Amino acid sequence: MSSIPALQVKNLRKRIGNREIIKGLNFDVYPGEVFGFLGPNGAGKTTTIRMIVGLIKPTSGDVLIAGKNIETEFDEAMKNLGCIVENPELYPYLSGWENLEYFARMDPSIPKSRLQYVTDLVGLTNRIHDRVKTYSLGMRQRLGIAQALLGSPHLLILDEPTNGLDPAGIREMREFIRFLAKEEGLSVLVSSHLLSEIQLLCDRVAIISNGEIIRTDTVSALFAEQEQVVWKVEPMEEAKIILEEYTTVKIADDEKLITPYIADNIASWNKRLVEANIQVKEMKTVLPTLEDLFLEMTGGNRID
Repeated sequence: MSSIPALQVKNLRKRIGNREIIKGLNFDVYPGEVFGFLGPNGAGKTTTIRMIVGLIKPTSGDVLIAGKNIETEFDEAMKNLGCIVENPELYPYLSGWENLEYFARMDPSIPKSRLQYVTDLVGLTNRIHDRVKTYSLGMRQRLGIAQALLGSPHLLILDEPTNGLDPAGIREMREFIRFLAKEEGLSVLVSSHLLSEIQLLCDRVAIISNGEIIRTDTVSALFAEQEQVVWKVEPMEEAKIILEEYTTVKIADDEKLITPYIADNIASWNKRLVEANIQVKEMKTVLPTLEDLFLEMTGGNRID
């Protein structure tokens, strides 16, 4: 497997008139990685994706796909890219196989054996010769991915791949994307508004707000830093005063106290409460959801 990142975004900027809407983005997507791209409404997520896939031109900065700069080596870069922006464009009155044949004609280097390979890969072997108009939404999404994989890309970009799917379809798509990354070594950049799905699907996440990336990290690292302790204590107000001597304290909706998790200090905090005759009825560590982290980092802005 190549050590070159499948995608490198370097100081990417986009200015429209006097307004800079993308402000120096930097991130990499590595081979075999599923990378989540999240941002509140109007953050610049869609504009960034359009620059990456060559639909609009950056004001400055570089985008490299498999080491090829889209500005100076556009054709070579695009050969390493497969993408579905919004919904896959398919011809409903053609069969799935005829759709693949049509798109394969655009690139003479694609062997016919590749059509059968991607058909088997996306699990459409038994339905590939049926007309697309008879396909479910999940099958159409799979055919769209097969189309995007025809050119054997290093990088696959999926914009809202689970949009409109039922819970079973969402789980199936999630498992399929993980399969592509693990078994095929494909790098996948996923844009989604379903935070719970990003949490289950992605290895790393970039959070963008107001045209700037405010955090890029592994999902596990994001959670580890935000681990909390929930205290069920009586009397609560007295316990809150004591804990505030050592750390920040929040009151939960169910009349429990929440403090940061600091492993070396929890035992001494608990001892201090007991010595003050506070009844500690329950104490447990909890991890926030990705939605909690997202809202905290973006100031409560809504997602796309």
